[in-house]
Amino acid sequence: MPLSAAERRKLRAQAHHLDAVVQTGAKGLTDAVVAEIDQALEHHELMKVKLAGAVREDRQDMSLQLAQKLKAEIVGSIGSVVILYRKSQDD
Repeated sequence: MPLSAAERRKLRAQAHHLDAVVQTGAKGLTDAVVAEIDQALEHHELMKVKLAGAVREDRQDMSLQLAQKLKAEIVGSIGSVVILYRKSQDD
């Protein structure tokens, strides 16, 4: 279910103090990186990912690919950092 604007705003505020948990490398979104992000999302629910070494359009595409693959919501993005949210399955 998509997040409302108020929910996104609240999650962005919560993520403000967080550091990026995972950073992509020169090879981009490898299966290992996606698996690491998946595991971190399950544990944290809300996290930042740094999409290093990519131009703006590529970062946008990578963000959308991540959200699709991981069934997560993009809460926001600033520069090369994207904020992802996915409710934990353990709840």
